[in-house]
Amino acid sequence: MAGMEALERVVAADLGGTRTAVAVVGSDGTFLSKLKYPAEKASPQASVEQLVELAGEALAAASLGWEQIGAAGVAVPGIYFPETGRAWAPNLWGRDQIPLREWLAGRLPVAAVIDSDRSAYVLGEQWLGVAQGLEDVVFLAVGTGIGAGIITGGRLCRGAGGIAGAAGWFALDPRYQEIYGQMGCFEAEAAGPAVARRAAAAGLWGLSPEAVATRARLGDRTARAVLEETASWLAMGVANIVSLLNPQMVVLGGGLMQIGDMLLATIRSQVLRWAQPQAARQVRIELSRLGEDAGLLGAARLALLKGD
Repeated sequence: MAGMEALERVVAADLGGTRTAVAVVGSDGTFLSKLKYPAEKASPQASVEQLVELAGEALAAASLGWEQIGAAGVAVPGIYFPETGRAWAPNLWGRDQIPLREWLAGRLPVAAVIDSDRSAYVLGEQWLGVAQGLEDVVFLAVGTGIGAGIITGGRLCRGAGGIAGAAGWFALDPRYQEIYGQMGCFEAEAAGPAVARRAAAAGLWGLSPEAVATRARLGDRTARAVLEETASWLAMGVANIVSLLNPQMVVLGGGLMQIGDMLLATIRSQVLRWAQPQAARQVRIELSRLGEDAGLLGAARLALLKGD
């Protein structure tokens, strides 16, 4: 086990489908350095090599060496299988499972603690975000995809095969469409791409979710209707989470939630309609306080907990 001095600092890595972030983080959550670069997606080996290189750069930026680091926490955008140490991240390196734990053990001089990004998100918010101190929390990450990090009874819920939290696959519409077989009904109807698709169908071509939100704020009725419909789908998914898990809080984060202020009121009101009544009245539905740093801080928390 590393000494106490080493355990006060960890390396955290948040691998994403569009960008890779690496930081050196203190035991109090302070960033000693932080780097973000476009994700290297040419191959699994290239992704791992980028992580290792950025970790070294982050250490140099913090004027530290590996001997002063207790562990590394790594958040993966997909599924991590702890029994085998393999990871599946189709939005990053394709649909092959890779022996990530083995590869990192051969490249990093400290132990690597690996988990899904959704687990990191909820850990980060519970540690330093809007859900501090709570023991029953769900972080719903809504971006290009949808996933849920779950803490119940104070413990991460990963499921039998590390797949728990695949909320994008919620079945919400009995009128099955082929796209549901590719990504799940909830994700197809409520993730970021759904906003752009819905806007285009309404005549607002080529707009990002942020651009749709801008038009809605300026009074565009079509843009407002697009966001209202998206929020209604999100509310059904959140209601299912509330009814099934009875959390103290559902935290909404991810790229789409950058316009969360345009969606939150509808989500809250319609969760009261759809969810189990007592659970719906008890739960708090909040936007992420940590934003894009939730994954990094959650990865740091993974490493710190391992060190303890």
